[in-house]
Amino acid sequence: MARRNGGFIGTDGLDAPDPPTGVAVSGGVDGVASISFTAPTDAGTSSVTGFVATSSTGFGATGTSSPISVSGLAVGTAATFRAYAINAYGTSAASDASSSITPAASRGLIYHGQASSGSTSSKSNTDTIEYITISSTGNATDFGNLSASTHGQSALASSTRAVSVGGDGSLGTAMEYVTISSTGNTTDFGDTGGVVYSGAFASSTRGVFNAAYRSSAVVNIIEYITTASTGDSTDFGDLSVSRMYNGGVSSSTRGIFIGGATDAGNSSLSNVLDYVTIASTGNAADFGNLLSATTQLTGCGSSTRGITGGGQTGGSGTEINVMQYVTIASTGNATDFGNLTQARSQKVACVSSSTRATFNGGSNAAGNTRYNIIDYVTIASTGNASDFGDLGAYPANSAGTSNAHGGL
Repeated sequence: MARRNGGFIGTDGLDAPDPPTGVAVSGGVDGVASISFTAPTDAGTSSVTGFVATSSTGFGATGTSSPISVSGLAVGTAATFRAYAINAYGTSAASDASSSITPAASRGLIYHGQASSGSTSSKSNTDTIEYITISSTGNATDFGNLSASTHGQSALASSTRAVSVGGDGSLGTAMEYVTISSTGNTTDFGDTGGVVYSGAFASSTRGVFNAAYRSSAVVNIIEYITTASTGDSTDFGDLSVSRMYNGGVSSSTRGIFIGGATDAGNSSLSNVLDYVTIASTGNAADFGNLLSATTQLTGCGSSTRGITGGGQTGGSGTEINVMQYVTIASTGNATDFGNLTQARSQKVACVSSSTRATFNGGSNAAGNTRYNIIDYVTIASTGNASDFGDLGAYPANSAGTSNAHGGL
């Protein structure tokens, strides 16, 4: 048989499609990559019924449209990808190869805030960053350091770069970044107008956070950055309610700001869930409500489900062990997920892969008892948390992010 523009022609003159074009690869975390492409304009004698994506290392998958998810890739082994189009009369020739990626394990970074040794009233700030491999239980490992000791910062990430945002102390207006796959100290990213105790999330290209507390006032300001490009933050829009000590979760397109307090003393609490479309600047819109008004809570999740955990009832009130979840694509109120192994508050650091969320550190509501606990849950299945391992210190008012969260 002969070829017609890359497709195969049978002896009866019926032919297969041309190959797809513009093949690109993203992801690769935990051996799962997303292969995108453009369908051929010439479908052959009949319409295209499906596509195949294959890796240079021997793995493949089928689908009816772009993108196609290919799993089973070996962590640490580089791979390129090709796509094929199929119709009733055959399979196209291979597309041009994509660029190369090297799959990596899901890695979560925990930016320590105030740290001390267990049950103590000490609240000294720290510059420590630790990391965990989210797919494997075990203790955290040293990653590097921030340029200065701080607490109350936020964190967000693309699949390759993590950015810490602000903090209560000398880093109050600073943003710093690291390359997630490589341990080491942070590098200057740019500045904000002042961000502390805020919710943050990201898509694969853009990070979004609320300014929370600025010039001794709780504010409703939302800002954003392009994670691949260093520089100062830009105005995004406004929250529906000014608040701080709140959390954030996202898919690749939508981010949700969760709860918090409308005053710096944690006495006036919010149960509000606001959302924004990450790619489009503008004010936040109503999403729904938490089960109850909660402050000092944190959040992370998969591309479909956001989970929040910990927090407290207000002021120097009672820390809680409640986890709640929302379906990110559908507005509505939060639903009970289960309980942490230990009730705790003071901004527990949450990091997640596409399947697992971990809650790291925290303290009691008064801040004089610290925990080095790491808990984990399977995001798709409600239930109580299980032990993951331990942090190397006892941090509170900390932050977390990963190379595999729901916005990627």
